[in-house]
Amino acid sequence: MSRGSLVRLVMLALLWGSGFLWIKLALRGFTPVQIVLVRLALGALVLIPIALHRGLRFPADRTTWGHLFVAALVANAIPYTLFGIGEQTVDSGVAGVLNATTPLWTALIAFVVGTDRTATWSRGAGLTLGFVGAMVIFTPWKSASEVASWGGLAILAASASYGISYVYMGKFLTNRGIPPIMLSAAQLTAGTILMILALPLGGLTAPDLRFDAVISLLILGVLGTGVAYVLNYRLITDDGPTLASTVTYLLPVVAVGLGFLVVNEQVTASMVLGMLLVLAGVALVQRRPQRSKVSDLLPLGRNRNGRR
Repeated sequence: MSRGSLVRLVMLALLWGSGFLWIKLALRGFTPVQIVLVRLALGALVLIPIALHRGLRFPADRTTWGHLFVAALVANAIPYTLFGIGEQTVDSGVAGVLNATTPLWTALIAFVVGTDRTATWSRGAGLTLGFVGAMVIFTPWKSASEVASWGGLAILAASASYGISYVYMGKFLTNRGIPPIMLSAAQLTAGTILMILALPLGGLTAPDLRFDAVISLLILGVLGTGVAYVLNYRLITDDGPTLASTVTYLLPVVAVGLGFLVVNEQVTASMVLGMLLVLAGVALVQRRPQRSKVSDLLPLGRNRNGRR
């Protein structure tokens, strides 16, 4: 990896890893639905001019747009909203750690639907270890209410939704010859339309335009959703998806660290242990004798492990 690629990798980790903090701060003035709408719209406004400047054009056929809307639903509208709902009661650091379960969900879903039936001892051990890690984060032996909290379950559901989106994208969109940056721009556009339709379900409340919430939302949309995808595309182009995917291992560390430094969130021993178990499980799941279809799934500029 070149020095430039290393710099882009660190920047991407900071942008995606800090996304959970920006969500937490944005919730001080906006509802989850409002946050997702503005985030997707700002991300699209960043990517569309870049794609058009490169001479790319939006897909023209209805079938592709149908798949784009489904992908936007399970990769953007649902998980982004669930993260906003979850972080109303769950710390941003915990959200970042739980997000690391995304590749475990992806591998499990791909196996169930038949997209990737590769069965190895490392994959089985990794899925088990990742599940144990997620449970350790919640410390169910100390408080049953934590493992059953709506906020925590919402974030786990969001991570599972990411897993569904990767499998869906790989089956219906990545084989249509659409350049990744246009695929992302189109999907963000579809997601924006979906969130406009969802406004009556929680987005009509007058927002509190406090400075920290507005700035956090702008950073989340322009940098964390727009610029971050451009950085990720460059990493994939220069160094390949495998090296680009290593950014995922840095996200929980960034999320936990920023949560502690900025909003004084508590970092417990069980959270650190759970994070290590989850990342170890992810590493085991990724130990494959050969690359499979799931490893090629890169929706919305994200790598196969689900980072923001």
